[in-house]
Amino acid sequence: MSPHLALLVNPAARGGRTLRLLEPVARRLRAGGAELSVIVGDDAADALARACTAVSERPDALVAFGGDGLVHLAVQAVAGSDVPLGIIPAGTGNDIAAALGVPADPIAAARAVLRMKERPVDAVSVRTGTVEELFAGVLCCGFDSRVNERANLRTWPPGAGRYLVAMAQELRAFRPIPFRVTFDGGEVVERESMLVAVANTGSYGAGMRVCPSALPDDGLLDVVMLEALSKAEFLRVFPSVYRGTHVGHRAVSVRRVRSVRLEAPGVVAYADGERVGAAPVECEVRPGALRVIA
Repeated sequence: MSPHLALLVNPAARGGRTLRLLEPVARRLRAGGAELSVIVGDDAADALARACTAVSERPDALVAFGGDGLVHLAVQAVAGSDVPLGIIPAGTGNDIAAALGVPADPIAAARAVLRMKERPVDAVSVRTGTVEELFAGVLCCGFDSRVNERANLRTWPPGAGRYLVAMAQELRAFRPIPFRVTFDGGEVVERESMLVAVANTGSYGAGMRVCPSALPDDGLLDVVMLEALSKAEFLRVFPSVYRGTHVGHRAVSVRRVRSVRLEAPGVVAYADGERVGAAPVECEVRPGALRVIA
């Protein structure tokens, strides 16, 4: 029986350059016997509404064709349903797909989708005020989320260059942030930190291995805290995040928990690269909440 796939597309991924991959990917899926419906929203809210409608019609899978931001949106649509999530990585950052073993090549990922082999993975509930949503990858709070805030206000340079400029600007102005972190509703840690990351998967930001030991199916969250450092020391340590060796630094601590609450003044959290709201932020793992084709 031919699978019915709802293909959710982000036309703005990689500045629109990803669209040239859509036709060969769609052709590969159809050649493999799939019946395909393509979903393109006018904006994020419209795309989510269309994806939710598609999921209500019970396709064999909702397939996100884009980067981590589109996967984040797709997670909201499939949450609470029995529709599995497929991923064809086609964005600037594809960290969630990599963590789940999805091939980096879009055509190879399309072939993987056609095999329809599912695995259960965890999701994370994140609550800011009265708003609750899910994320699949990493939530950041502190220096990195402030870089995101700056980058989102810029229109130039395009692509990843915006984040490099935003990082340089933020570093000049940044001061360590007083965090209050509550683990599993009990132990409380208060300290000035550069950032706190809550991870279901190991990397974010197109390959920064902020929580290299995080696993998407262990029913736990990895919480990484980077304590206050001088700017010179921070610049020295920061490149090691791409290798994941920063976790051996004296200022870095890692805890494995089921839930965590982050409180910090003037800080906005980002999850899967998407803005989720101002602290305080409460995160709780939802074991096996997602079915992913991988």
